[in-house]
Amino acid sequence: MLIATDEAGRVVKKPSKPAIGRMLANLQRGNAHLVLERVEEDLEGSWYVQVLLRDDNTYQLEFRDGVAAEHYQTRTLSQEKILTAMLGWAAGKPDWKDCFMWNNIGSQLGADDAQHQG
Repeated sequence: MLIATDEAGRVVKKPSKPAIGRMLANLQRGNAHLVLERVEEDLEGSWYVQVLLRDDNTYQLEFRDGVAAEHYQTRTLSQEKILTAMLGWAAGKPDWKDCFMWNNIGSQLGADDAQHQG
């Protein structure tokens, strides 16, 4: 099941394409973060895509494929590209991330995960 959550605390289970679009369009100061998470009983780890509207009005897009080592980040000015990517991820399309250059930030997050577990 997909769950969409924004910084303002709104949670939408099984969000529709229009609901995801509205949540993205409503990002602003104080509500600058949106997470789409895939939650399944037989799916181990954390599987999500998230976006942050930064202070410079760029979008920081990240995704995690199960484990911290598979956590990637990119930035763009285009809300449209973010929406296309998020909808593609939600639909399980294999090419959803092809229009971005991704940086693996898993090594930075792996240390954070180890600290939180200790």
